[in-house]
Amino acid sequence: MLDFFQNSIDTLNNTHPIIVWCSYLSLTFIAIIIMLLIYLKNLRDRLRIKGRIKATYQKKYESDLIEYLYAHDDENISQQQQKIVNYLKKCSENRLKRKIIISTFLKLKNEISGETADAIQNLYYQTGLIDSATSKLKSKKWDAVARAIRELTQFEIKEAHDEILLLVNHPKKEVRTEIQKYLVKLFRFEGLEFLNVLENPLSEWDQIQLLEILNKFNNLEIPDMNNWLRSTNNSVVSFAIKLTKIYNQFGAKDDIIALFNHPNAEIRIEAINVVTHLGIYEAVEILKQDLFDRSLEEQIAFFKMMEEMSMPDDIPFIEEYVNHENFFIRISVMKIMNLITVDSDNTFKINSIDENYTIEKNFTKAS
Repeated sequence: MLDFFQNSIDTLNNTHPIIVWCSYLSLTFIAIIIMLLIYLKNLRDRLRIKGRIKATYQKKYESDLIEYLYAHDDENISQQQQKIVNYLKKCSENRLKRKIIISTFLKLKNEISGETADAIQNLYYQTGLIDSATSKLKSKKWDAVARAIRELTQFEIKEAHDEILLLVNHPKKEVRTEIQKYLVKLFRFEGLEFLNVLENPLSEWDQIQLLEILNKFNNLEIPDMNNWLRSTNNSVVSFAIKLTKIYNQFGAKDDIIALFNHPNAEIRIEAINVVTHLGIYEAVEILKQDLFDRSLEEQIAFFKMMEEMSMPDDIPFIEEYVNHENFFIRISVMKIMNLITVDSDNTFKINSIDENYTIEKNFTKAS
C-alpha cells in the first residue's frame, strides 16, 4: 500500500504542473465537501434535538399555564398559582426557555379573550418577563430592541410608553416601524403624537399599516390635525392629508388651503384632491388666481376637481382651456362644459336625457 502511494506521488510529481495543480485542487474540494457533509449532519442532529426539547418544554408550560388559570382563588393568588409563577420565573432566566414561555403565552392569549386573557397578561408581569423586555429597549443591537417592542405590543404593555417614545427617531427603520405600531395599536389616535417629533420619513407602506390599524377601531376621538398639516416633515403632512380625507375633517380646511403653496408639488396635488373630497368651494377661486403658473400636474388636478365643483360662473374661465395642449385637461373641460350649459339669457341648465328620447328595443340578433 505504501509503495502504491509512493508511486502515485512520484508519477504526479513527474507530470505537467497544470495536472498537478488540478489534482491538488480536486483533493481540496473533496475535503471541503466531506467537512460540509459532516457539519450539516451535526447541524441537523442539533436542530432535531432542539426541536424535541422545545416541544417538551412547550407542552410542560402549556400544562402549567392551564393549571394556573384554573387554580383561581377569588381575587388572591393561590399557593398553587404562586408555585407556578416561581417556576416560570426561574425558567425565564434561560434564553431558550424564555422564548418558549412567551410563545406559549401568546398562543393562548390570541385564542381567548376577557378575564382569561387578562390573567395571562398578569402572569407576564408576575414572572418578570416584562422586565426582561423593557431592559432590551436600551440594547445596542437594533434587532433586540425591535423584538422587545414587538413583544410589549403583543402583550399590550402600556407602561413602556415613555421609554419607547424616546426611540421614535431610532436610526433603524425596522425599530421605528415597531414603535409606530406599538403606539397606534395601544393608544389609537393618541399614539399618533409621535408625528409631532418624527424627523425621519414616514414611508407609504408605514402609512398604510397605520391607517389599517386605526380602521379596526370604532368611535375614535379624532384629534386636531392642524399641527401635522403644518409639519416640516413632508411625509407627516402627506399622512395628515390622508387622515383629513378619511375622517372628513372639514375644520382643517384653512390649513389644507394653505398647502396649495407648499414647496412640495406632490403635497400641493394631494391638497387639491382632498379639497374636492371635502367640497371646499372657496378653494376654487384661490386656485384660479395662479393656475397658469402652476405645474401641469396641478392643473390636471384642478380640472378634475372642477368636474365635481364647477358652477355656471366658472364657464368663461373654463372655456379658455378648451383647446389646451394636454389631453386630460381637454377631456375634463369637455365634461364640465357638457354638464353645465350657459344660455344667451345668462340662465343655465343641467344637461339631461331628453324626455322624448326612446331606446330602440328591436335589435337584430347576430347570426
